Amino acid sequence: MTIRVKYLVSGLLIAALPICGAAFAADDASITGETRSKIQSAMSEMIERNTINNVYSHFDPIKGELHDLDLVRLHDGIVKKGNYYVSCADFRNSKGKMLDIDFLVIEKDDGFVATQAVIHKADNKKRKYHLEN
Repeated sequence: MTIRVKYLVSGLLIAALPICGAAFAADDASITGETRSKIQSAMSEMIERNTINNVYSHFDPIKGELHDLDLVRLHDGIVKKGNYYVSCADFRNSKGKMLDIDFLVIEKDDGFVATQAVIHKADNKKRKYHLEN
């Protein structure tokens, strides 16, 4: 490999790092074991409980729209924001529009409960919301 090609390949890899980072949800490595699995279970239970006839319905208060969604995938990443653990999932509507929905999970007794679902990204455009003091 010539030096010129090596620099080109190195430059492409460095340029791709921010893109790769964006493709993976944030993750707090200190959230482990049973805590992690209970948080993910709470999120899955909320999605399952609210999925009727294979459709997850979510109201978007910002756009004033009701979305009928198909689950694409659950993210592995979990972070703590204020009193909540946050993990997300990708959904697709009937028009192919992608929504990244964050699930707010809180500790209750000896388990966890997902209490709220918030659109974090719509068509790859981030929406901000505030959970921390």
